[in-house]
Amino acid sequence: EVQLVESGGGLVQPGGSLRLSCVASGFAFSVFAMSWVRQPPGKGLEWISSIGSPENTHYADSVKGRFTISRDNAKNTLYLQLDSLKTEDTGMYYCAQDFKNPNPKIRGRGTQVTVSS
Repeated sequence: EVQLVESGGGLVQPGGSLRLSCVASGFAFSVFAMSWVRQPPGKGLEWISSIGSPENTHYADSVKGRFTISRDNAKNTLYLQLDSLKTEDTGMYYCAQDFKNPNPKIRGRGTQVTVSS
């Protein structure tokens, strides 16, 4: 059974940083492209970043230069470093087994990120 478990969300002030983690199990993590998507309050899912295998990275324009995706295949873990956070980055962040898909079929339960002063 595929499992994706996110952690690392929280409340942060504008301009702050967070590091999200996603531990994967139940599949050969190292051979799959992985993504992060988010859902702002009252809105639909938004693709924000993907990392391939090998590790080519892709970002939505809204987060390019502020967020960094990475992976540790030895730990079956996907990361998302969030820097220079803005209030519009608030939302539920999901890890997904997919590539640049705004509505992935396989994703975790999410971790909440709230950016507020």
